Amino acid sequence: MTARQDYIFTSESVSEGHPDKVCDRISDAVLDAFLTEEPEARVACETFATTDLVVIGGEVGLSDQRRLHEFMGKIDQIARDCVRDIGYEQDKFHWQTVKVQNFLHQQSAHIAQGVDAKDNKDEGAGDQGIMFGYAVNETPELMPAPICYAHNILRKLAEVRKSGAEPTLGPDAKSQLSVHYEGGKPVGVSSIVLSTQHLDETMTSDDVRAVVEPYIRAELPDGWITPDTEWWVNPTGKFVIGGPDGDAGLTGRKIIVDTYGGAAPHGGGAFSGKDPTKVDRSAAYAARYLAKNVVAAGLAHRCTIQLSYAIGVAKPLSIYADTHGTGQVDEAAIEKAVGDLMDLSPRGIRTHLGLNKPIYQRTAAYGHFGRAPQEDGGFSWERTDLVDALKAAV
Repeated sequence: MTARQDYIFTSESVSEGHPDKVCDRISDAVLDAFLTEEPEARVACETFATTDLVVIGGEVGLSDQRRLHEFMGKIDQIARDCVRDIGYEQDKFHWQTVKVQNFLHQQSAHIAQGVDAKDNKDEGAGDQGIMFGYAVNETPELMPAPICYAHNILRKLAEVRKSGAEPTLGPDAKSQLSVHYEGGKPVGVSSIVLSTQHLDETMTSDDVRAVVEPYIRAELPDGWITPDTEWWVNPTGKFVIGGPDGDAGLTGRKIIVDTYGGAAPHGGGAFSGKDPTKVDRSAAYAARYLAKNVVAAGLAHRCTIQLSYAIGVAKPLSIYADTHGTGQVDEAAIEKAVGDLMDLSPRGIRTHLGLNKPIYQRTAAYGHFGRAPQEDGGFSWERTDLVDALKAAV
């Protein structure tokens, strides 16, 4: 069946001040702190936030349990530093006065026995599951256009808020773009939705639009906004109470925002707060890395990679590639090539992508994919250094 060529597809993003993203940020900050202490630290950290309260729980592990006990005293400040950097100084959610409760505890020995490498046994996956990676040549980042530009808009608004250029904007915001496709390519936006917290209670929706519209226009490709584009800026009116005071937040509730905006399948596992032995995170990064390299190599215009794992088993149970009718080579050849070129065991992924580093707090908002790889190893899964090897292998 031929893929549709003319349609409208919608994706949303949420800002770093969204209640769920506050929790993702704290969970990943805790992870980074543990990985700074010990690169092989084990962390599965969940955060809940509501009015005047942050609750942190989950399982953690260091090789020296005495250090683990000492480290627990740092958790309160880690959470406050996140809230302060995001920008919350509201009466009922302020980085100085919010109550932080820490219920982190030692990792389960029954989980560890299936994951740890010992007695010449390869380190196993931290859980069963399926993970997907995706890439498409719609944008320079090889990401779907709707989610890519929805992220860019909110990232820009956060930048001008924090710089002081737009002091009336608050930390909590959501964007949504409906992108019009013609001939299978994105050509414009049929509607733009932007809801942002504002600190001036007298501002109307029109006032907020006057502030944000220039930045939205600057982030979208030329010609994408037309007289027919519908604008919905703060459509419910005032948005002064934001963040966890306005709506409770939880780690891991924005898995579609974190990935491909609904343009690709999702295995269901969240990322934030999980160390890279958890294949929910590391294998999803590996699958994105492989899919992106397939597209960057010109082997397909669009590619989905699926990996599957069983707890305690090192090698993936399956590797599946789908080029959605755009492939230049057989998909079975791609599956064989990616499996040959990259060790897809949990340790192999961590080694290849350098994941045992404190690089995760920066992923907690504006997407885990489509970001530029960084000199310290951040976003290493966005590299395209397998292109030549893939071309040679197929």
